Amino acid sequence: MYNCIIIDDEPIARQILEQYISSTPSLTLLASCRNAMEGFAKLEQYNVDLIFLDIEMPLVNGLHFLKTLQNPPQVIFTTAYPQHAVEAFELNVVDYLLKPFSPERFAKAIEKLKPIAEKQTEEASLMIREKGGLIKIPHSSILYLKGSKDYVKIITEEKTHLVSSSMKSLEESLPSNEFIRIHKSYIVGLRHIRMVKASELVMHNKETLPLSPNFKERLMEVWAR
Repeated sequence: MYNCIIIDDEPIARQILEQYISSTPSLTLLASCRNAMEGFAKLEQYNVDLIFLDIEMPLVNGLHFLKTLQNPPQVIFTTAYPQHAVEAFELNVVDYLLKPFSPERFAKAIEKLKPIAEKQTEEASLMIREKGGLIKIPHSSILYLKGSKDYVKIITEEKTHLVSSSMKSLEESLPSNEFIRIHKSYIVGLRHIRMVKASELVMHNKETLPLSPNFKERLMEVWAR
């Protein structure tokens, strides 16, 4: 399984890649970024195996971005400009996809990926400030988040943490393949959902949480995978 991110300033290009990735069992999408700065932040946050990288972007183009990375993950360029191909392959990229590319051409690029070496990594965690210091909360232990005005409760298997933050900020900090919003005030850990009912969820700890109709369709798409 390859953990990947997208870095592309074109919304339609990101949507197409997201569809191709979701249809590829060997790929897990961690984040879809609009520019190199967002991409760099995600590389700091996650253990990334593969980048789908555009070239012509505002601020920093894809070639310059790749050159700044120390020990970069594998890279597949996705661009509408063929003239950068030679320079790209000199940077040891996996492949160079010219937009628009078909699902079949995308699949051929994935076949070129190098196997991931087995490695021991620290479990992904959410960093929060509590009682004047920083603590890490493992993603796997987070049951759900509950928004309350200017604060958010993070409910874990062991205790509840109260942090001064917005739901939007915390949602962006959590991997979208592990957490999903089910209500304007709730984000849940997918692994802890036991049952989905008409207007509520039942968690493995037997708690019930409200499920908004606006979020139910997306929840069912992700949870049923």
